[in-house]
Parts: sequence; C-alpha cells; structure tokens
Amino acid sequence: MKYDVTIIGAGPGGIFSAYELMKKKPELKIAVFEAGYTLEKRKCPIDGDKVKSCIKCETCAIMNGFGGAGAFSDGKYNITNDFGGTLFEYIGKNKALELMRYVDDINMSHGGEGTKLFSTAGSEFKKICMQNKLTLLDASVRHLGTDINYIVLENIYNEMKDHVDFYFHTPVETVKVLDPGYRVIYKGGEVDCDKCIISVGRSGSKWMESLCKELNIETSSNRVDIGVRVEIPAVIFSHLTDKLYESKIVYRTEKFEDRVRTFCMNPNGIVVNENTNGIVTVNGHSFEDPEKKTENTNFALLVAKHFSEPFKDSNGYGESIARLSNMLGGGVIVQRFGDLERGRRSNAKRIEEGTIRPTLNATPGDLSLVLPKRILDGIIEMIHALDKIAPGTANEDTLLYGVEVKFYNMEVKLDNNLETNYKGLYVIGDGSGVTHSLSHASASGIYVARQIINQA
Repeated sequence: MKYDVTIIGAGPGGIFSAYELMKKKPELKIAVFEAGYTLEKRKCPIDGDKVKSCIKCETCAIMNGFGGAGAFSDGKYNITNDFGGTLFEYIGKNKALELMRYVDDINMSHGGEGTKLFSTAGSEFKKICMQNKLTLLDASVRHLGTDINYIVLENIYNEMKDHVDFYFHTPVETVKVLDPGYRVIYKGGEVDCDKCIISVGRSGSKWMESLCKELNIETSSNRVDIGVRVEIPAVIFSHLTDKLYESKIVYRTEKFEDRVRTFCMNPNGIVVNENTNGIVTVNGHSFEDPEKKTENTNFALLVAKHFSEPFKDSNGYGESIARLSNMLGGGVIVQRFGDLERGRRSNAKRIEEGTIRPTLNATPGDLSLVLPKRILDGIIEMIHALDKIAPGTANEDTLLYGVEVKFYNMEVKLDNNLETNYKGLYVIGDGSGVTHSLSHASASGIYVARQIINQA
C-alpha cells in the first residue's frame, strides 16, 4: 500500500494536518494510524459502581483514540504565545496566532458556534494578582466544554472518514527511512509513503524517544511538571472563572524561587483519572451542558522541573513520583489541605465530614509521603497566595488530589518547517516537545500540512 502522506497519531495535530490536506489537496492519498479507537468506542470502564478505579486497560480510552488526550478534556483552546508551547519560536508569533485563530474557525464551523471566547485583556484581575505577588498571563480562551468538544470532533471525523484512510487500534511499531520516502510498520502490516507526519502526543513520549534513537534524530532534555489537582467550591473562584474562565496564574515561591502555576481550570467540573504508560495520574474535565455541571471547581497546581547534568530523564523522575502515589494509594491519593498542613493523612471519615463533596473516588492518604518537600512547599505557598485573591482557597476542607504529572517529550530537533533532518519526516504536536496544548498542537498540524501542499 502506498500513500502520499501517512500521519501517525489522531490527536489534535494529526487531525488538523489530515483535515487541511484533505480540504486543500483532495487528490492526495492520506492514511492516519491511531493506537486507540474511534470516538464512539472510547469508553472508560470506570463507572463508580462496579469499576471504581483505573484497571489499566491495554489502550487507555481517555488518553488514546480519535481526538487524542484532548478528546475528553474540557476543550479549552488558548489562543496565545505566552503559554502552551514554543511553536512561535519556529514559525513566528504572528503566524502562530493566525493559525490558532484558523483552528478556532474550523471548530466553530463544526459545532462549536455559540461557545464563549474569554479574554484576559484589560482584566482588573491582572492588577489584583500583581498586588499579591501573582502574575496573570494574557490569553484568549475558547471554552468548548467536554460535551461540545466531542461534537466538534465527531463532525470533523464524519467529514474526513470517506476521504482519509483511518487505521484505528493500530499502533505503529516503527518508521523506516526509504530512498525516497518512508515505510510505516505496524503489527500485521506496513505501508509506504512519500511524506510522514508524526503526532503521537504526550502518551507517545517513550515511543518517540525510541524512534529518535533508532533514526539518530537529535533531541534535547525537556521538563516535567509535577503537582496536585485542587478541588474547591465553585463560588470561591467564580469571580475569576465567570469573566476569564481559564486564568493562568504564576507564582514565584519565596523559599526556593520556583515557579508554581495554575493549569487546566475546570469551573463546575469533575476530577478524573488518567493513564499514561500504565501510570495513573489525575486530571480535570468540565462541561457546557448545565445539567452536567457540579458545585465544585478544580485546577492543577504544577511546579516545573528541568534536569541537565548528570541526570536528564525528566519524565522518568515524574514517573517515579507517580508510581509511588500508585503504590501507596492504588491510584490517585486525595488529602484535605488542613490535614496536609497538620502533617497527618486524611481518612474517609474526615473527607466525608468536610464541606466539599469529592467528584473523584480517590484513596484518602498523605501527599507528603509522595511529593518531594520542595515541590510540596511550593504548592502550599501558592495556595496561600491564591487565598488572597480568592479567599477560601486555603480552607481546611480544600481537596488536593495527587499526583498530577504533565509529561513532555524530549524536544526533537526540527527546522522552521517542523521537519527533522530527514526530508519529508515531520514531528508535530505535543509529541515533538514543541507544543503543550490543544491550540498549539492543532496549529502545528495545519502549518505542516501547508508546507506539504506548497511543495506538491
């Protein structure tokens, strides 16, 4: 089988690459390989009744499948160069923003119309944050919600399915360099192609690292973000979320001068499990449908860690901490903030008597036995800093779920076309280490598709 373009991974980068190629160059023969399933088959077995915690499926329905790890996220597209990746360093700030807006237009034309575009521009909260040693980052935020995000992806897939060959539940084993072109090898078969786009996301980090070693593609060490997911009554943060929805707030700790940041804010949302390479971590979702909203808001507090010499395995460090949490709690651990500050573990009785009803069935425990002191000290400092702009954040009953780990790929050495040292072999999305968000990953897919179209 021979294709003009083969795309590995059906996350945001892969989807938007295939979509742009299909729309602008319909004569191209395109294949998309995906380790997971189609949208309708992506079902996490956790039902809260018979299955209460992660059973470590062979393919995680939350992380893999059409739409990637973002399919069941709360569908936040942050249109900004201030966070979400360094795509602008390769293609320029104006081009990056232009492509993110183009992605937004596609989402709006596929079921996202009517959703709100929030903006931090001119927000009075910027001043309030500065007065309390916090920094509010600038961004426009399109919030689709987990439910509308699903509809958008479903509509895009329905438009693509008769024009693009999708290979679901077909993990790629490796890519071989031909002269010319490439051979994509998967269990039970192989296909050849002129151009190959790799978009394997965060969950494909180990595979990507292995392929780079095999093909002698240069990489550099990246970071890992480690922290907790905070769950509070929605009213505590409502003055921020009602106007900004997603507020990216950064704090520099007094003790170690580390940067702690809020991430993935979910007003009236739920806390969920995530399975990355067999490790269970925590994340959050939220919905547009009023009937699916909860009385709680959740967000992550993350501390970025970079390593150089002699230790370079940032992801391995994050994995070891997550495995320790899994060992002690059988998965995700939950602890009341008051218990953490008192130096005692939470138990089911204390959490049940608290004022916050947990949205995730996690194991009560002690996060101080899992997270390194430096990271935990930074998180505690940040919670007290946030309490000054959102009183109640540091309440004793505030719930902390751990651990939350954001794994980033080793950054692959790419040129300004997002092309490796092999002509026609591109690496995009979060799998490249260049992007860390839905909007940046999607924009990188559009960008590479246009490079290929211009060469055709």
